[in-house]
This record gives sequence, structure tokens and C-alpha cells, in this order.
Amino acid sequence: MKKLAVMVTTAPHSNYTATALDYIHCAIDAGYQVIGVFFYQDGVLNASQHLTVPNDEFQAISSWRQLHKAHNIPLYLCISAAQKRGLSDELEQGEATSNIDETFTISGLGELVSLTDEADKVVQL
Repeated sequence: MKKLAVMVTTAPHSNYTATALDYIHCAIDAGYQVIGVFFYQDGVLNASQHLTVPNDEFQAISSWRQLHKAHNIPLYLCISAAQKRGLSDELEQGEATSNIDETFTISGLGELVSLTDEADKVVQL
């Protein structure tokens, strides 16, 4: 089975994010093993718990959750890019202030290197 890694650099309200999800589903249907999705640049906003999207618009975060749950695909979040965009999982005055959805695993660029090394194909969307 061919291994695929995906890097998402688009914000959740972008049509390209919906395209990334469609691409991943098509790859799975075609027999690829998706070994991980790495969120970088504005793509990290897909992990924000505080974004509100009108009900009649594409719900990116719930779609990523469903993908993760259905196929056990790891969703890696670049912490440096996340912090630059106001996302954090740090404690503040002894209280948890995480605004990152728990479906996502906080990581660094080293994880992207590992995914790239392990995958037969890497796609950036």
C-alpha cells in the first residue's frame, strides 16, 4: 500500500481546505494509506476551538475530527505557526488556556520531516 502525507497550509474558511479533505478521501478510496496530515502556516487555524463558522458554511474542524475518527489519521499541528496565529496549549496562571482542538497533536517541523521521509508521496494543499 502506498503511503501518503498531506500538508495543509490553508485556513478553514478556504475552499482549498475542503479540497484537501476531498483529496484525502479520494486517496483513501484509491488505496493509499494516509500516514498523517501536517498543518502549517494558516492551516493551523483549522485546529482553533474559537473560530465560529455559520451553520450553512463548510465546517472544517468537524470534518477533520470525522476524518481522524473514521481513519485514525494523525493530525499534526506546527506549534510555531500556531503560536504566531494566537493558538496555544500553555498554562496561564495555573489554568489551562488551550484553544487548540484535542483532535490535533502539537508537533514541530521535525514531524513534517518524518512524514516526508516515511511517505511515498507528499502533497501540499
